Amino acid sequence: MSDSDPFAAALDAIADPVSGRGLIASGRAAAPRVNDADATASVILDVTGLSGDDRAGLERAIRAKLIGLGGLRDVRIAMTAEKTARRLIVVGSGKGGVGKSTLAANLAVALKRLGAKVGLVDADIYGPSQARLLATEGRRPEAEGQRLLPIESPFGLPMLSMAHLVKPGQAIAWRGPMAGNALGQLIEADWGDVDTLILDLPPGTGDVQLSLIQKHKPAGAIIVSTPQDLALIDATRAIDLFRQATVPIIGLVENMAGYACPHCGEVSDPFGAGGAEAAAGALGVPFLGRVPLEIAIRKASDAGDPPAAHGEAIAQPFLDIAGALMGWLNAKAAPTF
Repeated sequence: MSDSDPFAAALDAIADPVSGRGLIASGRAAAPRVNDADATASVILDVTGLSGDDRAGLERAIRAKLIGLGGLRDVRIAMTAEKTARRLIVVGSGKGGVGKSTLAANLAVALKRLGAKVGLVDADIYGPSQARLLATEGRRPEAEGQRLLPIESPFGLPMLSMAHLVKPGQAIAWRGPMAGNALGQLIEADWGDVDTLILDLPPGTGDVQLSLIQKHKPAGAIIVSTPQDLALIDATRAIDLFRQATVPIIGLVENMAGYACPHCGEVSDPFGAGGAEAAAGALGVPFLGRVPLEIAIRKASDAGDPPAAHGEAIAQPFLDIAGALMGWLNAKAAPTF
């Protein structure tokens, strides 16, 4: 029996947060190498798929178990992780004011409800709104080494936004390269076992979009538009941008599609009706569904309480779109970043 066996047994008495087995039996930790000269041990800990809290908890547990055992005075823990294959799904629009951010937030929450390992990046560097939509305003992410650790929203969704890195209301007056670098830090954060990232893009077809496409190679794009002709013209430009960059168009979503009077129930169409579905057909892209113009969606969004997190019928449009996206993802390979 080697001198390290008692230490291996002590490690195996600690449960792996994922499998519930001991750290040695699960392969999560390698038996420590003990240096008798300075009474220290080194342990290799595989942290693939663990949250920041789980990692910190394991580190504390290992130190508590080993220090003092056999006269050990210190433990050096080297954390390693396999690179997880992730798909970047961008949610874009040719113009602002079409509800793109609300759709992105609710799509991510709906995917989480459907069992996906999903995270959300607020890539709208100049006008970040996801911290408000998902009730994480005022929180700042921690960092591990050179990488940010995502913030977990109250809905169990890991996320990062430029709003988490600046003061509320602070203007971000950055040129394209600086904005692109900031976005890269959000995308390349330590996302743990997340395998799909939803990116809420800024409106338009400018530097941020082009830099992201060139560097991070999204797996696909979802375009959001209202039924209004003017919005559809801009949505068509966004589709053309992604096509030129060979980013697959997953489909088009029609937002603000029909308003039901809360008093009489009569449905009116202040932005027109069916325009996005007709445009999708003309452009040869899938139509993913429509989201109604509902006061309840606006109120819930302002309150940081996304409708997709709840069981009411108002969540169903987002769940349907999320289901269509999951079907698309399951049929595709998963490019890495």
